[in-house]
Amino acid sequence: MTAESSSNAGGVARAESAEVLEFSLENEHYALDINIVREIVEMMPITVIPRAPVHITGVINLRGEIVNIVNLNTFLKLPDRPITKDQKIIVLMADVANGNNVGVIVDNVSSVSEISASQIDYMTEGLAGNESRYIKGIINSGQGSQEKENKSLIIWLDIHKMFKDIEKT
Repeated sequence: MTAESSSNAGGVARAESAEVLEFSLENEHYALDINIVREIVEMMPITVIPRAPVHITGVINLRGEIVNIVNLNTFLKLPDRPITKDQKIIVLMADVANGNNVGVIVDNVSSVSEISASQIDYMTEGLAGNESRYIKGIINSGQGSQEKENKSLIIWLDIHKMFKDIEKT
């Protein structure tokens, strides 16, 4: 794999290929860099923290470790939904959130995929508005023009930028 850390300005964005974890939220397809994923766990009870910031859903006890659960819906301007037992928690590597254990709730995890630079359309920061700052690009997962009905677009999230903004709040 030739992907670099996304913490530099153009790193992964200009790599020849990268591996991503694909998941869904609100019937939309998203992806994040696989190298920042520690594990994926089934939904478990989340303890709500009184007066916590709006982006913190609560915490879980994962095999004796306290893991902060971040609400991706807040960052993506999606409507809040009740948490269900069918959802998953993607636990991220601690270095993503400045050494803190964090996880994000998703509706479903679908696959790990290798993407090539030719499959990615990069976002221009000023073009799509302020919320687009958390989007690295759009991945076209289709196989070719003959299979247009099978083509799907996947929003590639920049989790590093999200957590940098969380640290500022």
